[in-house]
Amino acid sequence: MVYVAGPTAVGKTALSVALAQHFKTEVLSCDARQCYQEMTIGTAVPSAEEQQGIPHHFIQNQSIQRHFGAGDFEKAGLKLLDRLFQKHNTVVMVGGSGLYAQALIEGLDVFPKVDQTSINIVSKLYQTEGLEGLQKALAKKDPDYYQKVDLKNPRRLIRALEVCESAQKPYSSFLGQSAHTRPFSTQTLLLGMPRAQLYERINQRVEQMVTAGLEEEARRLYPYRNLPALQTVGYQEWFAHFEGKLTRQATLAEIQKNSRRYAKRQMTWFQKRENMPLEMEGLAPALKAALELLDCI
Repeated sequence: MVYVAGPTAVGKTALSVALAQHFKTEVLSCDARQCYQEMTIGTAVPSAEEQQGIPHHFIQNQSIQRHFGAGDFEKAGLKLLDRLFQKHNTVVMVGGSGLYAQALIEGLDVFPKVDQTSINIVSKLYQTEGLEGLQKALAKKDPDYYQKVDLKNPRRLIRALEVCESAQKPYSSFLGQSAHTRPFSTQTLLLGMPRAQLYERINQRVEQMVTAGLEEEARRLYPYRNLPALQTVGYQEWFAHFEGKLTRQATLAEIQKNSRRYAKRQMTWFQKRENMPLEMEGLAPALKAALELLDCI
């Protein structure tokens, strides 16, 4: 499996399609939001034109009413790969959701079942003290994981605190305990570009999304704003605007800012796994460099 990774707006879709054309194969999306049917513009779902006739999997195949997490992706992805590798020697995976990619490539750690009492305790903490309350609680209960986790991601903090509360043991004590084997090898291609250039691409993409109707899409999804699928950049800012907390101009600026921050966190995630970025200086040179690297396997 060839995994095309990298931050948002770097050009992953174009390279993954080019690679799929080269290997005459299919593409798996490991994007935690593009899998939802009701979300199109804000998740930058590749259009039919961008897909260029290449079969894509896990694109808008779930409803926001059902949370589709990394564990679900791992199970469904392994089942799909078993079928795809019967007719293809190489399969391409693309997406910037590092945890989803890790789930399929390496497998996820096994955690104890969380009881409802612990869920309620953490939920009340979040409601009363917000993100800062979660951060302080995690720093106290699991300082090791506190140093590693994305402290701006409430879902990650809530999950860790629920395990800590229920098991009465640090969340980090369950990490790295499970060994998984896969019947395929994986080569990761991490795409990158100079930060200023990437940030400009992100700003332009957000403007294009707004022109394409992102505000209308968010307004349609506003009744479902509390669902896990919608706790994401590009929608939360509009929800705040609809509630009178942000002007329209401030909403656009906030989406751009949060998208840039997300891209930075993505690169930190991938680079911690010792991946060296492949500079995305246009599709043709990137494809040439990718194929040269893959030929060295």
